[in-house]
Amino acid sequence: MNLPPLLCPVILPALFWAWYHYYKDRYLREPPNLLVAAFLLGGVSFVLGKLMYSGLDLFGLRYDAFLLADTSRPKLLLYSLFAIGPIEELAKLLPFLLIIRRLPEFDEPIDGIIYASFIALGFAAVENVLYLKYITSAEALARGFAGPVVHIAFASIWGYHIGRACLDGRGLLVTILLAFTATALLHGLYDFLVIAQPAFALPLATLIVLGLWIWRLFLIRDLHTVARATGQY
Repeated sequence: MNLPPLLCPVILPALFWAWYHYYKDRYLREPPNLLVAAFLLGGVSFVLGKLMYSGLDLFGLRYDAFLLADTSRPKLLLYSLFAIGPIEELAKLLPFLLIIRRLPEFDEPIDGIIYASFIALGFAAVENVLYLKYITSAEALARGFAGPVVHIAFASIWGYHIGRACLDGRGLLVTILLAFTATALLHGLYDFLVIAQPAFALPLATLIVLGLWIWRLFLIRDLHTVARATGQY
């Protein structure tokens, strides 16, 4: 099979979600080259996350999450909340803090959501590429569309709140700690539910992501309303 067909389950969803967020950023749209850069930073953040996971080996704290699901769900819960969630969200957060928020083009509240989403999209794209050899084409396509939704939903929490604090000139430390902690715990809980798969798992995991996506929709709508009414952004 040629490489392009193999990558279609990753490329097509990535293009769709990139277009979706570019369309949503309808006032003072961000330059496409910066959005591509954010996407590439997301790919780099995946590598950074893998290095963080490897670092757990130094302390004897690296576990196979799927093995824990079969042997000890309490340990899986702890591993999800204090390793998987924090590592993956920190990996995505660092390029946002170190590079994205300092851009001159980062000048309106919605930018925090848009740039965080492109970072999350890059992270998910690399993750999905690595999963291709383990799953069927239908599973790859489903994961290609769903995987970015999950990462985007979680990244939007810290993206918006930290971005807003930057624009408002407020102290960042408390906002970063609160937004990151909330996101990491929610992400960890989601992964626990998906990996452990107790009877209530998938409906609850779906509700977590759906709730965050609805929050995003209303938030973006409100930001657009302010932009139209005031012309500030």
